[in-house]
Amino acid sequence: MGKKDSTLDRLGAVLDQSLKRFDLTARLDEYGVWPIWNDVVGRTIANNAQPEKIRNGTLFVKVSSPVWMQQLQFMKEMIVEKLNQRLKGEVVKTIFFMVGRIDAPEIESAEAMATQVNQAPRPVDEDFLQSIDDPAIRDAFRKLLKSFARREPRS
Repeated sequence: MGKKDSTLDRLGAVLDQSLKRFDLTARLDEYGVWPIWNDVVGRTIANNAQPEKIRNGTLFVKVSSPVWMQQLQFMKEMIVEKLNQRLKGEVVKTIFFMVGRIDAPEIESAEAMATQVNQAPRPVDEDFLQSIDDPAIRDAFRKLLKSFARREPRS
């Protein structure tokens, strides 16, 4: 096992030197923004603002509307501070907001699908059915409500 560890150590040293020589460590640090963005800003902001690119410490963020752009201008310094705390360094120096098309967050889409798949059938309201005096009408409503309960909700 000593030989394997030695090979891995040497490979790690070569990669470290290559990253330093090509100055890729700073670029890798910058791209650390994407995985933490939703956690740092929260679901509501993440649904309306997404990082687009980062260049020389300036994070370009697409927002869904001019109203969101204005609101986030007031929060810009706080967002920069929180991102840098999570990234453990001064990676983001400033944020530039621009209005653009926002894609639906993948996490939320997955949650919505899971909710639909795991959704229990809607129960038939027995109290309502007992309030109907006519047995034929009551039976017809029971069938209708059961059929409706099995139907998949429209998205």
